[in-house]
Amino acid sequence: MKIDVLLGLQWGDEGKGKIVDVLTPHYDMIARFQGGPNAGHSLEFNHIKHILHTIPSGIFHEEKINIIGNGVVIDPVVFMNETESLIRLGIDPVKNLYVSKKAHLILPSHRILDAASEAAKGSTKIGSTLKGIGPTYMDKTGRNGIRVGDIVMPGFSEKYRFLTNKHREILGQYDYSYDIEEYEEEWFRGIEKLKSFRLIDSEHLINNFMERGKRVLAEGAQGTLLDIDFGSYPFVTSSNTICAGACTGLGIAPSRIGEVIGIVKAYCTRVGSGPFPTELKDKTGDKLRKQGLEFGSTTGRPRRCGWLDLPALKYSIMLNGVTQLIITKADVLSGFRELKVCTAYKLKGKKIDYLPFDIADEQIEPVYETLTGWDEDITKIHMYDKLPENFKKYIGFIEKETGVKVSIISTGPGREQAIFPFPL
Repeated sequence: MKIDVLLGLQWGDEGKGKIVDVLTPHYDMIARFQGGPNAGHSLEFNHIKHILHTIPSGIFHEEKINIIGNGVVIDPVVFMNETESLIRLGIDPVKNLYVSKKAHLILPSHRILDAASEAAKGSTKIGSTLKGIGPTYMDKTGRNGIRVGDIVMPGFSEKYRFLTNKHREILGQYDYSYDIEEYEEEWFRGIEKLKSFRLIDSEHLINNFMERGKRVLAEGAQGTLLDIDFGSYPFVTSSNTICAGACTGLGIAPSRIGEVIGIVKAYCTRVGSGPFPTELKDKTGDKLRKQGLEFGSTTGRPRRCGWLDLPALKYSIMLNGVTQLIITKADVLSGFRELKVCTAYKLKGKKIDYLPFDIADEQIEPVYETLTGWDEDITKIHMYDKLPENFKKYIGFIEKETGVKVSIISTGPGREQAIFPFPL
């Protein structure tokens, strides 16, 4: 049995949480492979909106195993708060949530370093979520990090103090005031909560599951265009958000990858700084934001909105080897008389149809094709044949341009608001 990978193809916020929740009944295990509490996966059912930052989005299906893989970075405070929220909903995550011993921990001093570094950048800020993600991955690659498995080993306190003292020395280079003690008490309570979960060598469990013919879905966070290597650098996250990240983030061989499921919004959004060629800084952009309720689930910041960008989407499909597309937030486009889709760029007067090395906004001009919109409310439609003809033409245009079939269309935040044109 092979592992299927689900990931975002834009700048994050594509609706991965809802789709994982919808697909979970088809799998035996959901495994998160990268990122940390900078992610915000939203799910909505029973008229309640749920936001997960670290825990896989399959957690609401109690009969399924959920794993936080080695590629994830964990803030014990955020983890503790998430688990307590689940318990208040009547869900006991201890039963079906396992945590990799090789996942790295976000320390209080990592969060302070993140904030100090971002403040020092001034107008060149990258738009960090200030969750300590970057400094934690830096310590991981610098071989200084503390892993989940260390919390049950002798010498954990000494390791913590050594790394914290190192961070204090670095912070001395910044003009930034802080009080680490106010974070530490809650952080150590989070560590005790973490100890109550099954801490495992997750790579063995995942591979054993596949050997036994069990179905596994790897869940990514953020989006392809935020990948540390292939995203719009330096306005990116600190991990590999592409399909290859599932291999290193879970300990699986490339030959074990099955379906690669790419999630894409029917338009584009971005949170924070960085280039965004199709951004709309006008009434149309405001309308997209209002109708799509486009505010970050992690930061609460208003998202920048714009038209669908096909050169960027094709780039993401290429990098990930996407085998099927899932279109989300299609309902947001209802009521637009015209829909524009970027099919190419003009770069220094030359027309190109690929994503160049640097997509700084002042250098790139999007080239649009205009499609006719639709007025119908599609939020209560459950069959593909019942969708407006212009909507189906929009989906067909995307399929033709990308060469990838659309397997699910999301028409709202609820579990039931998903149309399967070609059942999985």
